[in-house]
Amino acid sequence: MRVAPRSLLGQVLLATAVALLVAQAISSALLYRAAEQRRELGLLHAVAFQLLTGPARMDREEARDRRGRGAREEAFRRGPREDDPLSPRLPRRLRYSEGGSNPLAANDNRSTQREDTLQAMLESQGIEVADLVVVERTFMSDPEVKQAAENYPLIHRRLRDLPHALLVVGLRQQGSDTWQVARIPVPQQERAMVRTLILQTVIMFVVLVGLLYLVLRRITGPLAALAESTRRFAGSGSPEPALEPTGPDDVRHLIEAHNAMQSRIGSMLDEKDVMLGAIGHDLKTPLAALRVRIEGVEDEGARTKMAQTIEEITLTLDEILSLARIGRNHSEAESVELGALAASVVEEFEDMGEPVTLETGGRIVAPVHLTWLKRGLRNLVTNALRYAGTARVSVTRDAGQVILRVDDDGPGIPGDRISSMLEPFTRGETSRNRETGGAGLGLTIARAVAEQHGGTLVLTNRPEGGLRAEFRLPG
Repeated sequence: MRVAPRSLLGQVLLATAVALLVAQAISSALLYRAAEQRRELGLLHAVAFQLLTGPARMDREEARDRRGRGAREEAFRRGPREDDPLSPRLPRRLRYSEGGSNPLAANDNRSTQREDTLQAMLESQGIEVADLVVVERTFMSDPEVKQAAENYPLIHRRLRDLPHALLVVGLRQQGSDTWQVARIPVPQQERAMVRTLILQTVIMFVVLVGLLYLVLRRITGPLAALAESTRRFAGSGSPEPALEPTGPDDVRHLIEAHNAMQSRIGSMLDEKDVMLGAIGHDLKTPLAALRVRIEGVEDEGARTKMAQTIEEITLTLDEILSLARIGRNHSEAESVELGALAASVVEEFEDMGEPVTLETGGRIVAPVHLTWLKRGLRNLVTNALRYAGTARVSVTRDAGQVILRVDDDGPGIPGDRISSMLEPFTRGETSRNRETGGAGLGLTIARAVAEQHGGTLVLTNRPEGGLRAEFRLPG
């Protein structure tokens, strides 16, 4: 099964679409990676800010506690702010705390890359880092968050089902045994960005491929018309109406050159037909006069030989004229049942007492030029009878082709001479005289008939002996 298109339009559109999708995929991957890096840096900047400003905030809250404002209780009761980009926002006491133990748990995996980046940020602010730990957990797996959720139902309800991860950072500065611990929710990946990239890709794809399709149609449309006109001209041999030059300048010039070439070829073919007709008339007239004059020859043997010579000349002339006319059909091909066509040819030979048989494989219909195809099949049967004495005709269909086959039981043709046998005035063996070998145009005419129908004439030697000649025609 063919997947890739074979037309110029299809191949260019497919190549452009694939190139666009690959380029956009690479671009989207780079943009997404840059967005993730920005998100990661923003997260680490927020953590660094918590660690840098946390001690001062704790001092202010403790001062308020001493004044009896209940700030500690209020700090735990406060939930997330709706306008916080890192929502859900933890209560202040969970966002930053201080203690004497390392927050790293036994089942935690340290994020060394984040630790290196965060350490560089802190040291740029004058912090001397003695030890730094960065881990990522779920909300409810953090001991401090879990305890706060158990003590305060409001926090538990808000954090219980959250899918967000929690980034926990522990910092111990040089000369201190105190661990500063910052907790901050890890924001979700930007799904809106993914949707935007997909929408952008679709819009670019539709616009670019659509514009390219319109441009290519302006090129391929005239080229398709040119190809169809050339195909019809090759099949009929008759010039087609001149095509209107359309499309880009290069295509217009090509169409104009094609029109001029077709006109010149048509004129040459017309001149050839006129010339051959005149030659045929001028030669047949004296040949007819010779037939009359030889009647006055008293020697019967000489008269018979003269008549045979005149007949051979006439036959050769007729075949030359027939070969010249093939391919110059002005009539359209007609749908013909090939079994009936072959049967009519076989019947002609049977009426003459020739051993010719026919085998058909069901009803097979194909568009053909009836007169010329019968002429070509007649030539193949005549060739088989001349050199083998018998002929078997069959009609079959195979792989999208219709096959008219003629088998014989003769000596066949040497393999190195098969191709030359299709050339004009070539006979099967040098020992065969003109009487048995004919004019040497039978197979040449048969090949021309096959090519006139867009097919081929194939000659092969049968393994069991004899020659097989096949018309392979589209059907």
